[in-house]
Formats: sequence, structure tokens, C-alpha cells
Amino acid sequence: LIRTVADRFGARAEALAALQSRENGATIRITGALHVGLSVAQLQYLAAIAETYEWESAGPAIEPVAADGLVVREPLGVVAAIVPWNIPLLTAVWKIGPALVAGNSVVLKPDEHAPLLLLELAREFDAAGLPAGVLNVVTGDGESVGAHLAGHPGVRKVAFTGSTAVGKSILRQSADTVRRVTLELGGKGANVILDDADIDMAVDGALFACMANNGEACEAGTRLLIPSSRRDEIVDKLVDRARTLRIGDPLDPATNIGPIISATQRDRILDYFRIAADEGAKVAVGGGIPQGDQFARGFWVEPTIFVDVTSDMRVAQEEVFGPVLVVLTYDSIDDAVKIANDTNYGLSAGVWGTESRALDVARRLQAGMVWVNNWHVIHPAYPFGGVKESGIGREGGPHSIDEYVEEKFISIDRSGGIENKAFAIVIDPAN
Repeated sequence: LIRTVADRFGARAEALAALQSRENGATIRITGALHVGLSVAQLQYLAAIAETYEWESAGPAIEPVAADGLVVREPLGVVAAIVPWNIPLLTAVWKIGPALVAGNSVVLKPDEHAPLLLLELAREFDAAGLPAGVLNVVTGDGESVGAHLAGHPGVRKVAFTGSTAVGKSILRQSADTVRRVTLELGGKGANVILDDADIDMAVDGALFACMANNGEACEAGTRLLIPSSRRDEIVDKLVDRARTLRIGDPLDPATNIGPIISATQRDRILDYFRIAADEGAKVAVGGGIPQGDQFARGFWVEPTIFVDVTSDMRVAQEEVFGPVLVVLTYDSIDDAVKIANDTNYGLSAGVWGTESRALDVARRLQAGMVWVNNWHVIHPAYPFGGVKESGIGREGGPHSIDEYVEEKFISIDRSGGIENKAFAIVIDPAN
């Protein structure tokens, strides 16, 4: 069934990518490859690992009581999947796929700004033969529908992707019923350029890390750490390259940056521009709304780079969620690692430089994912998730089904009777 849905979605990939671009403003280059393409690949991978998953496994003999052990993996029950507007299909597939494979039923809550692709996904599951009521999509506002699901006593697991603030609320609600949670939350990815890096490649990589998906990605590399000794060279190249980025129609394959999802989100980004200026950061490029008739409709923000940023500034600590890069400088590798780890978040990080040095730094960074000389490399066979306030648990990867099953231990007697037990129960008749 999962394979059928993957095949049907793959056959519609071009139209679905365009639908996603129209709905949330992500460029067609990103929606085709990341939103739809990777989602199809994730379903295909999940179908493959489901065929070899150990739903029951025998363990070692239990001595000296002469028993055998069996571990049975059973569905949890009802799973609530709550997903955001920025990359809705992939974040939903990470939850729906393993939950259904494991035998759970799912109530999926899309973000109110981007439900269309997920309704299409539900239709494909229905067409593939999934029984009615196993996958349910409930649209509506997060404050009413999402909160209701997160607190419902009949839900045995909440799988959520979204802001850290909402994730904390879900975690508190889940304590009342001791339900399972998987939380993929915010990020403030540190991207470290070493002094031996290929600077031109690192500059391109830094802009891709931050600006892809209009900067509306939790794993974006929004903090760029550069060596003080090469500060002017790198900043000049960043500014020159950023000015070549094309802002416009997300359905045009030549577009690099599309519109922001909503007026609320655009205004939030603009507020951070004012905050950054008040704290002493300087705009190197961008910093406003693009001008022209083509930007009269929709919500737009220029790709923006701030310099003279220090780690204590809000713009360096808080998730802006837009095409905004902040540049910080460091004097030594230890200094770079300290700055990179100086955040409550820990979802993503990256290092640019010769492989051996970059790998040494990567091992010291507090993040669930670290990319060396690249960014946004997400693959079905590898886990996705963060540490600290960036979340709990992992999605994707070879153990994704484990997140949606309960393990039951069954002990099977082989001795022939209780009288043969090494640890017999002794009852004192006087008591």
C-alpha cells in the first residue's frame, strides 16, 4: 500500500510541486526536489524496511528458570501527527508512513496555511485501499484543533513538527497521560567556515544553507561563523553573491527566493530587522521589502545579511524563519565551537574546510545533524532530529518504525511445572 501511494505521488510529482509552490511560496526547484521528491523516496524506503522489520524476535534462554523470551512489537493506538506549513508533505510522511506500517491509526492536523498537499496524500491512501478511518485529516487552527489533539486522552502518541514554544506545550500536556512524543522543533544552525576552506564554495554553501526554501526551514544555517582573519574577504563575497539571488515568482525555475507565507510572518521578520539594528548589528545587504510592481501582491522580504553580530544578540539566538543570515567572527577553533554551541537549539550545523579538520570540528558541535562541505543533505536512510530545545526523538532512518511501536516481553515456560523453578514462591501459612 505504501509503495502504491509512493508510485502514484511520483507520477504526479510535477503537478504536486506546483501546487505546493502556489500554496506556501517555496520555489519550484525546492518543492520538486525536497517537498515531493524526497517524500516519495521516503515512502519507498519505508516500504523496503517494513518488509524486514522484526515484529517478533526471540531472545536468549532465561536461566535458571528454564524459560524462553519473546519480544513482540505492537502498535501504540491512535497517533496525532501535527505538521507545519513550510515543508508539510515531508514532515507528514515522516510521521504517517511508519505509524501506518506499525498498525496505528492516525489523525493528521495540517497547518491552516498549507493543507492542500496533505489532503491529496490522504486521497491517495484512500485510493490505494487503506481502510476508512485509519488515516484522518482534520484541518483547522492550531490553537483549537492542534491543542485538542495534543491533549486528547485517546491519543497515545503525538508526533509534532513546529515551534519550540508549541512543542513545550505538547510535552506538558503529554505528561498528564504519559503518552509518547516525537518533537522536531526550532533551530539556529551554526555554519562554520574554517580558514582553509574553499571560500567561493563555502559562500555559495552558506547562502544555500540559509536561503533555501525562502529561509523558512528549521534546519537552515542561519548563523555563519567566519575567521576574523578572513572577515572582509568572506563578507564581500557573500554580499556580491547574495545580490545575484533572484526574487520572484516561485513557479519560475530561475527564482531563488519566493514570497513569505503570510503577512504575519513577514512582519515578524521585519521586527527582527529593527531588533538587530537596535542591538548594533549592521545590514550588509537587503534589510527590507523588495520594490517593484511584481512585489505589490504577496508578502516579500529581501535576502538579508547582518554583520557585526555578537552571540548575545537576539538575532543570533532566536529563530527568525526567513531569508536572514547573521555573520559572527571567531579567533580560534575553540572560540568557533564555543560560539556555535552557545544556543538553546541543536538541530543542525555545518563545517566548511579540509575534511580532516572539518570532521574534528563537526564531532564537537552540539547538533543532531552536522554537514561537512554541504547543507540540506537529507536522506531516507538517515535520522533527522535535534538535541537540546530542538526536539526529542528522530524521524526517518532505519529505526523510524521503532518510534511507533510498543515492545512487549513474553516469557514462555519450558520447565514443565512451577515445582521445578529455581526461584519458587514460598508462602508462610502463618501469615
